[in-house]
Amino acid sequence: MAAKHIIFVPGKNPKPEQAQHRELLWRTLVEGVRRADRETAGTLQAGYAQFHLIGWNYLYYHQYKDITMDIPWIDALINKHGPTEQDIKEANSWNIWLQRLMLTLGDHLPFLIRLLPEEVRSTANEISRYFNNTDHIASEIRSLLAQALRPMLERQEDVLLIGHSLGSVIAYDTLWELSRQEGVKGKVDFLTLGSPLGMHYIQRRLLGMNGNGVKSYPDRIRRWINLSAEGDVTALDRNFNKSFHTMLEQGLVKSIEDHCHGIYNFFRSDEGLNCHRSYGYLVNPAVGSIIADWWKHR
Repeated sequence: MAAKHIIFVPGKNPKPEQAQHRELLWRTLVEGVRRADRETAGTLQAGYAQFHLIGWNYLYYHQYKDITMDIPWIDALINKHGPTEQDIKEANSWNIWLQRLMLTLGDHLPFLIRLLPEEVRSTANEISRYFNNTDHIASEIRSLLAQALRPMLERQEDVLLIGHSLGSVIAYDTLWELSRQEGVKGKVDFLTLGSPLGMHYIQRRLLGMNGNGVKSYPDRIRRWINLSAEGDVTALDRNFNKSFHTMLEQGLVKSIEDHCHGIYNFFRSDEGLNCHRSYGYLVNPAVGSIIADWWKHR
């Protein structure tokens, strides 16, 4: 059996120290697979050494998050086997609808971003720092992923690359560099969770998007699966099959699948429901089923 690897690229904000963060992510990932396919979870459990975390967040923020802030809520998440009526109600609330409306306006009319709530403006500033490559920070972050991914591709090993939130943008850009600047061979299967890659604001700034034709896109993706939860406003435009249809037309990717309806991220903390947290995505059997199928069949 060929070597198999799962690489996880997290989203923004400070995270726990890398070893601790990796353990928490693995715990929720295996639980999500167990909920979808108990037998496969048993074989996956022994594959911890094949799970790789690209811990770029300390490089970006110069601080770690206290792990004790996450553990009680992850324990509660693992002991919770689905969304409650209250979770579903909040994920579909008028407040979420209003946030999506404001973000849609900002996405199409960027000058309006300065009028949006502080949290949205702060996120936009963080993303701008990445796209502007301030102090070469974006290049350094992508280098972390490329160093892990490059030898796997060169050895033609099976890789499931998971990008959560801004991590999906980092993963996409890295794949473009490996494709178009280095010409590295091999392909990955790409799973994006709560991804903003469908936003015009993001797409205009992706590497290669100022070029023409097929070289505007990476060609190292075999199959792309995009999944977003109800109420996750970061995943503003969730139809990647439409947004990246050129990749399909040009034969750069075998398939692009969107799983975006009726899926709930039921992570809760003392701040309330968070439809975007990575732990909530990974523990969900919808994600677990995708990972289980990949683990069994690739």
